[in-house]
Amino acid sequence: MSAIRLEQVAKTYQGSDTRSVDRLDLTVEEGDFLCLLGPSGCGKSTTLRLIAGLERPTEGRIDIGGASVDDVPRGIHVAAERRGLGFVFQSYALWPHLTVRENVEFGLTMQKIRSRERRVRVDHALETLAIAPYADRYPGDLSGGQQQRVAIARTLAARPAVMLLDEPLSNLDARLRLEMRAEFQRIHRETGTTMVFVTHDQWEAMTLATRIVVMNEGRVQQIGSPLDVYSQPANRFVAEFMGSPPLNVVERSGVGRAAQALAEWRGADGAVTAGLRPEAVQFTDLPSAGAFSVPVTIEALLPTGGSWIVEASDGARRIFGTSTTIPNVREGDRTNAWAPARDVLLFAEDGSRLTESLVAA
Repeated sequence: MSAIRLEQVAKTYQGSDTRSVDRLDLTVEEGDFLCLLGPSGCGKSTTLRLIAGLERPTEGRIDIGGASVDDVPRGIHVAAERRGLGFVFQSYALWPHLTVRENVEFGLTMQKIRSRERRVRVDHALETLAIAPYADRYPGDLSGGQQQRVAIARTLAARPAVMLLDEPLSNLDARLRLEMRAEFQRIHRETGTTMVFVTHDQWEAMTLATRIVVMNEGRVQQIGSPLDVYSQPANRFVAEFMGSPPLNVVERSGVGRAAQALAEWRGADGAVTAGLRPEAVQFTDLPSAGAFSVPVTIEALLPTGGSWIVEASDGARRIFGTSTTIPNVREGDRTNAWAPARDVLLFAEDGSRLTESLVAA
């Protein structure tokens, strides 16, 4: 049985003619770690709030654990507190006057769980999140990462079938975000809890999710594994959204040597746009046979610590490449930027990605 199912779910706010969520169909399986990913305003947080019951859909149906919690045609709406879900907010939402233990125990007390059971659950949650030594401290005495662990422990102690997480790492610095990503992976692996995680950070989604749902303007653009979404994007939006440095985009109708090269490249028949991942771009005088190749001038070499970014120009636009070894080019060099045909993403006029069979046709 699926943990969550959304059928033709839509949300339109009063006074607006635009759907924040536009007839969304989505199934979250038991044990999934599903990430809703997209830019600000794409509808991902609204979708999470609809699942939680904090918002009511204007169309469609939502089932949790096989039971209907929202069904607009039938007038069904189950309140958030009766859905049995755990929610971790972007803000930690901790009681400042309660200790760590008391914060974790608070929800169990409201549920009238017996004291012995509360103690067992709280102790287990504190140990799982490695915050047992801080049980008697107050939130103000903790770091941001520790406070986030308390918020997660509070949710875990309630033993929800599903955890909903709304950008829970956005307030942390880079190192703490990295630590907490590993923490979420461990929690998911050890507890098997179904998780739905909202983020605008592609690397959070790539490193955490079993499946990613890429959204834009209230609609799903693609659902798939992290590898599929990155390497086999459904359309140009997904391809450009995923990746850093971003995708190199070449328009057949554009200007510069890259546009001319695309217009002349036999591998691009039927495509109006090509996309090159920076890690697929190489800079040498002699491209491999059949590759998409553009004459460029090297503009800059940018070391990032463990890798280098190569910035080149075709006379009209910048083309970026990345390398994990020291690049064999220097600023001012004239060479070719190229990628093997298998690594070139091709798009039709409507933005959909062309498969090899469609290109060949």
